[in-house]
Amino acid sequence: MHNAAFAALGLNWRYLAFEVDPKNLRAAIAGAQAMGFAGLNLTVPHKLLAVDMMDALDESAEKWGAVNTVHFQAAGAVGYNTDADAITQSLREDLQLELRGAKVLLLGAGGAGRTAALKLASEKVAELFLVNRTPSKAEEIAGEIKKQFRSVSVTVGYPKAGVDLILNATSLGLKHDDASPLDEARFSVNQAHAVYDMIYRPAETALLKSAKAAGCRTANGLGMLLHQGAKAFEIWTGQPAPRDVMRQALEQNVYGHK
Repeated sequence: MHNAAFAALGLNWRYLAFEVDPKNLRAAIAGAQAMGFAGLNLTVPHKLLAVDMMDALDESAEKWGAVNTVHFQAAGAVGYNTDADAITQSLREDLQLELRGAKVLLLGAGGAGRTAALKLASEKVAELFLVNRTPSKAEEIAGEIKKQFRSVSVTVGYPKAGVDLILNATSLGLKHDDASPLDEARFSVNQAHAVYDMIYRPAETALLKSAKAAGCRTANGLGMLLHQGAKAFEIWTGQPAPRDVMRQALEQNVYGHK
């Protein structure tokens, strides 16, 4: 989507993917800066690690506690978070979901899960249920929400009744043989009105497949990917992102159609 956007605006820029071991992240950021990169996107598992590696943090990264976008400036590496706004924008556009007063089951408490939990709390959801393989991580986020957003009821564990939304922020579903991140013995997918999976490839995960079969409204993470990418593009270039061009490039890449 970025290369399509650069081409559309006539920019002689290139977006490239690199696999970096977490232990080499600091060196990779410094290397990119030394080579004159405009900036970086960071994905799992770098978003939390990078917070302490920035020369400065934008308000967005400070607020949501994770960095997914880096902009190299005269002051050094500045960390941003473009994920949080992208999550809620996509939920509203793709699921027509009103977040204020909603009941949400959030699966995952890593970098993406933490950002999603805090952002949903800031949108004044009524109830938030946090489920994570390591419960202590979910407890930590719950504690933060209780301090910052006192009107939001937050619980670690599965709900006892139905919810408006199940949101998957885990990496379960990236591989075709992955199990669903939802423990159906504890909570059935048909107890949710809508299901959103941040994963966009495969376009339909096991979770989304079962949600669709249960009659839930469903969406994958393509909309979130688009909106966080468009914001990052604007941070790096200082120009408005051509979102239609970016969406078309994404859809062609993920779904194989124009």
